Amino acid sequence: MPRTALRICPLCEATCGLTLTIEGATVTGARGDREDVFSRGFICPKGAAFGGLDSDPDRLRTPLVRREGRLQEATWEEAFEVIAAAVPALVQEYGPQSAGVVLGNPNVHTMAGQLYPSLLLKALGTRNLFTASTLDQMPKHVSSGLLFGDPSAIPVPDLDRTDFLLLLGANPVESNGSLCTAPDFPGRLKALRARGGTLVVVDPRRTRTAKLADRHLAPRPGSDALLLAALARTLLAGKATVPGALAEHVQGIGELREALDSFTPEAVAPACDLTAGEIRDLARDLAAAPTAAVYGRIGSCTVEYGTLASWLVDVLNILTGNLDRPGGALFPLSATDRAPRPAGPGKGFRLGRWHSRVSGHPEAKGELPMSALAEEIETPGEGRIRALLCIAANPVLSAPDGRRLDAALAGLDFMVSIDPYLNETSRHAHVVLPPPPPSQSAHFDFSFNTFAIRNQVRYSPPAIPLEEGRMDECEIHARLVLAVSGMHGADPAAVDDLAIRTALARESADPDSPLLGQDAAHLAGMLSGATGPERRLDLMLRLGPYGDRFGADPADGFGADPADGFGAAQADRFGAATAVSGSGATEPGAGTAEGAAESGLSLERLRAHPHGIDLGPLRPRLPGLLRTRSGRIELLPDPIAAELPRLRATLADRPAALVLVGRRHLRSNNSWLHNVPALTGGSNQCTLQVHPDDAVRLGLTDGRPARVTADGGSLEVPVEITDSVRAGVVSLPHGWGHDRAGTRLSVAGAAPGVNVNQLLDGTRLDPLSGTAVLNGFPVELTPIP
Repeated sequence: MPRTALRICPLCEATCGLTLTIEGATVTGARGDREDVFSRGFICPKGAAFGGLDSDPDRLRTPLVRREGRLQEATWEEAFEVIAAAVPALVQEYGPQSAGVVLGNPNVHTMAGQLYPSLLLKALGTRNLFTASTLDQMPKHVSSGLLFGDPSAIPVPDLDRTDFLLLLGANPVESNGSLCTAPDFPGRLKALRARGGTLVVVDPRRTRTAKLADRHLAPRPGSDALLLAALARTLLAGKATVPGALAEHVQGIGELREALDSFTPEAVAPACDLTAGEIRDLARDLAAAPTAAVYGRIGSCTVEYGTLASWLVDVLNILTGNLDRPGGALFPLSATDRAPRPAGPGKGFRLGRWHSRVSGHPEAKGELPMSALAEEIETPGEGRIRALLCIAANPVLSAPDGRRLDAALAGLDFMVSIDPYLNETSRHAHVVLPPPPPSQSAHFDFSFNTFAIRNQVRYSPPAIPLEEGRMDECEIHARLVLAVSGMHGADPAAVDDLAIRTALARESADPDSPLLGQDAAHLAGMLSGATGPERRLDLMLRLGPYGDRFGADPADGFGADPADGFGAAQADRFGAATAVSGSGATEPGAGTAEGAAESGLSLERLRAHPHGIDLGPLRPRLPGLLRTRSGRIELLPDPIAAELPRLRATLADRPAALVLVGRRHLRSNNSWLHNVPALTGGSNQCTLQVHPDDAVRLGLTDGRPARVTADGGSLEVPVEITDSVRAGVVSLPHGWGHDRAGTRLSVAGAAPGVNVNQLLDGTRLDPLSGTAVLNGFPVELTPIP
């Protein structure tokens, strides 16, 4: 008989609740969970195709070990023995910097990918960390670190309460949102307009999001920072000061006014290919709105001045008085965040604490540019990366110049991949460790809850028991930590136990903690959970801002600091009165936790609410979360001030005749969903979109191939003539190029497309964040007879 099970969707940042239909050990259907406290039944094509991904016959079922040059099936014990023999020996001979770690986007979609990489890095002792962040959102982390002292303090637009939303370089109708966790983003945008609000979209393409907008501006790609600087300068020229309660927490308004003085609308208009009037009108409307939020994403991050654009997004939110304000841009408070501490100066945020060996790129948030990975492997000398641990990553397709990286990976002494597929990157590994299908794994969104537009908490136990012969993903990671640290053969539970003991020891020694002086071993014995990862989750929930604190703080059930703006009653903390639907309206809070508020949050209490617990709307949190050295928002940090002259110099540049931008598709997520038949075909194809005027000028024919050439080489790709891109811009999607030998991706290989990042040689970077310039770079286009 078929049965149903609940599962949070792991296929994009919306984190929608699913109801799976299961027959035997197979997921045969997926629909939206109408009782989910966050998504309220919303589902997109990716979630509906959960079963197809889960049972993909190309997924690896057993480990692979390279023997005599070929990857062959092996037992789990054999695979870890090979790792334990190779990695520690290389590190001992060549030093810890001879090892590197690559973390791909799917890591933030799994519990294992969030709980273990930091332990792996500590075991290796290496600083060579490369992640998908430098191909995506690192500029936002850097700008937040410089402004607020914490690179993880990223404000999100209060979608359900704002009156005016300005989106730059974002297409959430198709991406489902990014650094803004919001199920049913399209419904929320429609609700904004239905209640009389205004939506403005800035994008060189007329995307599905732009089609919903009251106003669509299509500037020249890469000019986001100039446009935002002109908006801020217009507000400052009107003698704007930081209004409201935020004023006392901001420093540098005078210096900012002087630094932006030359970025007038008239000065930037030609570079943006907008009129000065359009820029002034937008600034006026933004300032006049009762509440407003400015939100920029990947199109404004993966450009040459991505950090400046990300910084200016929040500068505008600050100048209009909309930062940390309902209806503006607010900071979420996740259930596993560190509990709020008293306001005051912090350690601040620094860039460039170390640099890459070959080109001297500065680290950002402990990470080096993914674009530098190939040279760190190829270049001889002390510290050359000889062993690489690649976890849920496919940089051959996602990083610039995949051909060079492809060749570099082939020259490694040793490589380990944790990946369900033999893909363009994992085919180079000496050992491949395949995680089980998502239905057989527990799920909790550690990262995405910190970007959620409503505070909530949900947990999914495995929907299907672990299949015989497979290994739990968390156990794979724990055993990998043991193997590289010389402890192969130890109980993998020891890794989780060590993490728990370390966290509790730190907490019991913290003078700001209610657990100060308590016995860590006794507290560890109080944890619930059938597995090490569940016990670690229980620990984080109990120590978090809504947690029960092991009963140590009964007077203030969730220990929230009044300076953080959380002085409400416990029942309100759990949102017992209302919950927000996908359309933005309030409705009775089904699945909320009135009883849970009595003694705080724990895993046991969370498991009693399978559809999740609504923790209420976002609330102001300043100044409590500020960790700058001044204890205030530092409006013009030194690294930003030093970068502004370089941006100013671009006003004299002659723009390229033709530039390329990427694009998203609702049925795709980077390179890792192209092997699911239900998500391929239709409009989800790898074509080069060209404006009709450019097609006529260049002699291009719809459906025929053209050659695209840029810094890193050239590609041949079919042309799609459409007026959805502005003239002077072409668009090619990201994540394709499944045409290399040695992979096992039968569906993706049948329609491989081309790898857009092969057009780049890796030298174009945002200097502050090390993020690759994947959008707005010049190309040449010629027809192929």
